[in-house]
Amino acid sequence: MRRIFPMVLSLWLAAGARAQPRLVVIDQDAYGPGGTNQMSIMALLQSPQVRVLGIAVVTGDGWRDEEVQHTLRMLELIGRPDVPVVPGAVFPLVRTQQETALAEKLAGGVGWLGAWGRIPEAIQKGGSTGAHGAWEVPPLEEGPPHTQPLAEDAAHFLIRQVRAHPHQVTVYAAGPLTDLALAIRLDPQFAELAQGLVMMGGSLNPQSDDPEFAYSPRHEFNFWFDPEAARIVLRAHWPRIDLTTVDVSIKARLTRQMLDEISQSHYPAARYVARYSRDVSYMWDELAACSLLDPSIITGAREVYMDVDVSHGPSYGETLTWSKELKPGTDLQLVHAQVDVDVPRFTRMFVALMSGPTPGAAPQ
Repeated sequence: MRRIFPMVLSLWLAAGARAQPRLVVIDQDAYGPGGTNQMSIMALLQSPQVRVLGIAVVTGDGWRDEEVQHTLRMLELIGRPDVPVVPGAVFPLVRTQQETALAEKLAGGVGWLGAWGRIPEAIQKGGSTGAHGAWEVPPLEEGPPHTQPLAEDAAHFLIRQVRAHPHQVTVYAAGPLTDLALAIRLDPQFAELAQGLVMMGGSLNPQSDDPEFAYSPRHEFNFWFDPEAARIVLRAHWPRIDLTTVDVSIKARLTRQMLDEISQSHYPAARYVARYSRDVSYMWDELAACSLLDPSIITGAREVYMDVDVSHGPSYGETLTWSKELKPGTDLQLVHAQVDVDVPRFTRMFVALMSGPTPGAAPQ
């Protein structure tokens, strides 16, 4: 891979120089430092093919306020403090932490609770898990940011960007969909005025021995955390919806070899990844971001009509799908659900992005 990298990077830079940058707004549960959330944002920032109009931050893997701080600091460290960061929703539309704790006792637990951790269980037992509440921001490992988020909420920011560039903005969403649902409710034309929606979410039938997916094949965190928001977003009239599912995400893993390769670069983005992305893991959000940049890395997809279970029963938040012939009479939209990926090609692409210079970076 070491000999291939310079050629891959030069091709990416040349392609970006020739093409008009694609306008993208990011909506992300930006927990950090490092990890899938921050690295997916970085993949888009590192590409000369993209102009990121701003980053909206929603509670998901972590609480919003802490995630905002991680994002601001990451942007400073890679030389892009000019990119706007906008606080989004703190809580889901309907689902609550307390309701979820009670439901787990009746219907069984889930593998990942995100920002919620197991705080209700700890409180009931008089103990602590080390998790924290919504308004607390613990000291950041990477240090506090010096910049501030915009004094605007995410929903209005998203609407403003799409209306300023009608039919030109791709919405990239890789966290719970609360911000997008609020934007749709505020402006019913928001979705149709976008160029399209690329998101990480949903699960069809992942082939895995991992108990989290083998025993609950239709469970996926982003849809599960705010099912009502996911339903609103999936039923909106986007020109196109491309969805990176659990099925394809678990085929792409961040490996120690990839981290070692990236760490050989002296550029700020590579230094950030080498220092803060220490754990090998599934590349949930990075794959969605890279599929936006180069859809040809996706080698298998299913066209399905998709919805989310909002019945508040044992399957609350699970992914529902139908064929065109069997779908219900409600206003469901066609989703291009990714199920397979060219892993070597994706790996080379991601390593090249993280190892290169950051377009538009301020001198450091």
